[in-house]
Amino acid sequence: MAGADTDWGWATEYEDVHGAVAICGVGESDHSKASGRTAQQIVAQAVERAETMAGVHVQGVTVATAGGQLASHRVSARVSLGNRPIGDNDLTRAIAQALAGLKLSRRTAIHLRPIAWSVDGQRGVRDPRAMSGRALGVELLVVSMNEGVFQTIGHCVERAHLTFEGAVAAPFASALAALEEDEMDLGAICIDMGGGSTSVAVYSGGALVHVDSLSVGGSHVTQDVARGLSTTMAGAERIKTLHGSAIASAGEDREMIEAPPRGDDPGAGPVTAPRSLLKGIIAPRVEETLELLKERLKLAGALVEPGAGIVLTGGASQLAGVREVAVRVFDRPVRLGRPRRVPHLADAASGPAFCAAAGVLHRAAFGPREAGPKRPSGGTRPTGPLDPRANVVAKAAAWLRDNL
Repeated sequence: MAGADTDWGWATEYEDVHGAVAICGVGESDHSKASGRTAQQIVAQAVERAETMAGVHVQGVTVATAGGQLASHRVSARVSLGNRPIGDNDLTRAIAQALAGLKLSRRTAIHLRPIAWSVDGQRGVRDPRAMSGRALGVELLVVSMNEGVFQTIGHCVERAHLTFEGAVAAPFASALAALEEDEMDLGAICIDMGGGSTSVAVYSGGALVHVDSLSVGGSHVTQDVARGLSTTMAGAERIKTLHGSAIASAGEDREMIEAPPRGDDPGAGPVTAPRSLLKGIIAPRVEETLELLKERLKLAGALVEPGAGIVLTGGASQLAGVREVAVRVFDRPVRLGRPRRVPHLADAASGPAFCAAAGVLHRAAFGPREAGPKRPSGGTRPTGPLDPRANVVAKAAAWLRDNL
C-alpha cells in the first residue's frame, strides 16, 4: 500500500512473523515539515490491516526507511592474541576496540555489520574462532541515520500504542530480499528507488560494505510532470504510471496524452501534450538521480567490485526505461529485483516495490542478528545514538551468539 505523496510517503507490506509487523517507509520529502500526526495514523492503519489479514495481534513494529540521511562508517581494530586459539572473548575485544574510536554526532546507529576478519594479516576469514595466531583484526560497517528522524519515527509508532522495535535501512532490507548469494559474494549494488529518496547498498565478498542515500525519488519525477504539464499531482502520477518512460519510443511525437487541469473551473478542458514531452520531463530527472548516486559512490570510495552488477528495487524502478538508463549511466549489467527470499507472496506484493518490506520480514524471521543498539519495549521512547563505550561487550557477545 503506497501512501499519498504528503510530507511522509509510506509503503507497507506485512505477514505473520512472530506477531510483528514490518512497515516500509519510502522516505521523507521534507523532514522539517513532517507531520507526526499523519504518520501516526498511517502506521495505525497499516498495523490494523495487517492484524486483520494475518489473524494475529501485533505488538512490535520495525520500520524500514531510506530517510534520515543514511550513511555508513567503516571502523577497524587489531588486537594481540599471544599465538593461541581464538575464542569468543577475542572477537568481543576486537569489536569493542573498533567501536571505541567511533564518534557519531546527533546520529543513531541502526546496523553494525562485520565486513571482514583477519588473522595475522590474512584477510577474508569469515569465522576466525579456533584458528591460531598472534593478531586478530576486524573491520566493521556502522550504518547510521539522523537522530531526530529516528526519534520522530519511534514517537509516531508509540503514539499508535505499539512497541518500536527499531529502524532498518531500506536498501539493506531490499538487498536481503532481492540479491542472490552469488551476487553478495561476487559483488552487487542494490539501488532502492522509493518515493522520497533513492538509496544504495553495496555488497562485496558476502558482506555489506557501504550504504548511502539521496533525497530524490519517484515523487520528484511526479512533481516535475505536474509542473511541466500544468496538471495536478494526482493527474501527474497517473500519467507517469500509464504513459511515462525514461527512454524514447516509436511514434511518441504523434501520440497525444491528456491530463486533468489544475483548479476547480468546470469549463476548463483537459491538458493535452505529445508523449514525447512527458519523456523529455522524466528522462533528465532519472538520469540526474543515477548520476548523482554514481558520483557519491565514487567520492565515498565504496568497495565496488569490477564485475558487480546492479539490482534495482523500489516502486520508482518500475517506470519504463529506468533499467536502460541505469545501464547507460553505470555501464554495468542491470536487472529488476524482486523479493525472492519470502515465499508465498501474492502476485500483487511480489514486485520491486515490496523488496524492502519483504527484506525486513526475512530479517525478523531468519536474521541476521546484529550487535547494534537494542530497542526498548513497553512503550518507552527509543534510545539515542549508540555510545560505543556503553555495554559494548554485551552487544558484541549477542552478535557472536547469533552470527558465528
